[in-house]
Amino acid sequence: MAFGINRQELNEWKKTVERGEIAYLTHYWLDPRFPGITTVTKVGCSDLQRLILWCEQHDLPSRYIHNRYPFPHFDLIGPRQKEILFQEGQEDQVQRFKL
Repeated sequence: MAFGINRQELNEWKKTVERGEIAYLTHYWLDPRFPGITTVTKVGCSDLQRLILWCEQHDLPSRYIHNRYPFPHFDLIGPRQKEILFQEGQEDQVQRFKL
């Protein structure tokens, strides 16, 4: 279940993904498979090769890309989430979700 974002933010993320650009969307998230994890950042891009390259640049396993048309994405969670968001200039998401 996702919460903490509004429809405008979601639609903006979708438009950016559809343009083939890398897009970041952080939201609150609870999943019993990941105890203690309360947020996820969906890193999306409709250009699958570009998304694979993004994963490789961050030393992340591209096999975990959710190749779901029309919004392929990588779920960024855990300790690397904050680190990568800072590297990518997404400090506002780090602050907003108190990562």
